Amino acid sequence: QVQLVESGGGLVQAGGSLRLSCAASGSSFSINTMGWYRQAPGKQRELVASTSRSGSTNYADFVKGRFTISRDDAKKTVYLQMDSLKPEDTAVYYCTMTIVVLGSYWGQGTQVTVSA
Repeated sequence: QVQLVESGGGLVQAGGSLRLSCAASGSSFSINTMGWYRQAPGKQRELVASTSRSGSTNYADFVKGRFTISRDDAKKTVYLQMDSLKPEDTAVYYCTMTIVVLGSYWGQGTQVTVSA
């Protein structure tokens, strides 16, 4: 069974940085897309960034130039480096992975709070 475990959330002041990590556990498998979504109170879950198996990346306009997604396939881990954080970045951040044959999985979510 596959589980995604996230870490790295917390409270930070505006302008600060956080690094989120998400590691997949379970049997040997290959991962296609890895990504991060977020959901703020009263809002729908939205894509933040994603990275494909080839290494290409995709970012939401509201994080371009501030956030960086990266992956380590040997560790089955995806990272999200968040710089120049703004109060509007406050949300629960979820990682997701699409695993070959097995399908898509989600992490439990990690809270990121940015104070003004």
